[in-house]
Amino acid sequence: MKKNNPIGLFDSGIGGTSIWKEINKLLPLENSIYLADSTNAPYGLKSKDEIIALSRKNTEFLLDKNCKIIVVACNTATTNAIKELRASYDVPFIGIEPAIKPAANNSQTHRIGILATKGTLNSDLFHKTSASFENIKIIEQIGHGLVQLIENGDIDTPEMFDLLKTYLKPMIEQNIDYLVLGCSHYPYLIPQIKKIIPPKIKIIDSGEAVAKQTKKILVENNLLNLNNKDVNHVFLTNSDPEVLKSILENKHKVIKENF
Repeated sequence: MKKNNPIGLFDSGIGGTSIWKEINKLLPLENSIYLADSTNAPYGLKSKDEIIALSRKNTEFLLDKNCKIIVVACNTATTNAIKELRASYDVPFIGIEPAIKPAANNSQTHRIGILATKGTLNSDLFHKTSASFENIKIIEQIGHGLVQLIENGDIDTPEMFDLLKTYLKPMIEQNIDYLVLGCSHYPYLIPQIKKIIPPKIKIIDSGEAVAKQTKKILVENNLLNLNNKDVNHVFLTNSDPEVLKSILENKHKVIKENF
């Protein structure tokens, strides 16, 4: 595997670009290919078998593009499929899980909120992680409809604000001091969320931790790209490219492709 081969990332749409941005910030010399499987979004409403099948399809597409490492930039795909992916393909995988640990370890009220998809909250991996913090009350909330609105480009809208208020108000009333965003789409909602929750509640997402883990695994496998004059980023979607372009602030070309 060559060092200048790209990092591959996939998500059930545009949300994983929040992870891509953190990786690109930490590893600016790395080439990348980002796969937005928006046609099948959201993964959180699909069965485990469907999520595994889609994750395999995305992985094989990225491996055909000679990706040296795969970042599963989707909480639902990680919690439901990463074990199968690691067993099936001879390439390092980086997963993304809700950042329960830092929230639980730092909570003063011993109550944390987690906003995530149904697929993540129902997964064995999530239950195993959350069960290890017995002295912490975890208030779970499925973010019904949030991914669809983000995929439609309806982020800063009254409909989004009202939906978030419905989900966050019960958490605030239960005195949480940390809010964990358990979906890679949700960091794009932070400006809206901050208008609803009091300043004392800290928001945590997984982007920075995933970027650090990606660097660590690249170093361990001697795959870190240290000399790259022509950095290349490819963004692929199987849906309307305009929303992905806007999330990337029109700084990168987006290609529509069937996969």
